[in-house]
Amino acid sequence: MSRILITSGPTRQYLDPVRYLTNASSGRMGAALAEAAVEAGHEVVVVSGPVDVSYPAAARVIPVVSTEEMLAACLREFPACDGLIAVAAPCDYRPVAVAPRKIRKTGNPLVLELAETSDVVAEVAACRQAATGGRAPHKAATGGRAPWIVAFALETEDRHMRAMQKLERKSCDLIVVNGPQAMHAADTRVEILDKHGQVLGEFAGGKSDVAKQILRVIDQQLIHPTVTVHRP
Repeated sequence: MSRILITSGPTRQYLDPVRYLTNASSGRMGAALAEAAVEAGHEVVVVSGPVDVSYPAAARVIPVVSTEEMLAACLREFPACDGLIAVAAPCDYRPVAVAPRKIRKTGNPLVLELAETSDVVAEVAACRQAATGGRAPHKAATGGRAPWIVAFALETEDRHMRAMQKLERKSCDLIVVNGPQAMHAADTRVEILDKHGQVLGEFAGGKSDVAKQILRVIDQQLIHPTVTVHRP
């Protein structure tokens, strides 16, 4: 059994007390992966943005709102986990200044100054690298190896190229590629790529079924990888 950390859903970056930046992530894929992992006998920790979906009762759920809160929760939980499946769609931008009161209409255009938020997966990967460079790595259920990281990449064009750029930049072990049609939908279509750009699986259908297929690939590649012994 592994302890798996899953991020799920969107985050919100508030402009004022009532308005915020967000996206259409529903949390359905995160919930489906959490359910599949629990059914497979794993211990599951979910860091979830605001969603309407339900997570399995056996999972420990940590609710967050902003990207900063999601990052803080992941950095706190990840060292005690065997791996991360980063399904969430955190906001990439936040307002430089948050208005203390509701922004009123003035009849003039409203100009927003935005700054990039921290990259949750990249920061967690940096934490992993720091833990394995100069200090003993976490003794995971995966046989003492450093925790693995699987990220999702939602792309609108040049999907493979952009996904591989993300995999390298964020130091992931695998990356799951999907498109905008997956947002807030019951069905999805994904491809799973490894560090060499090889397609390990292509799955389509309901998110519950696709989640099981994704977890099967993760199990084969990262949790219980097959070691080939070459004999002379």
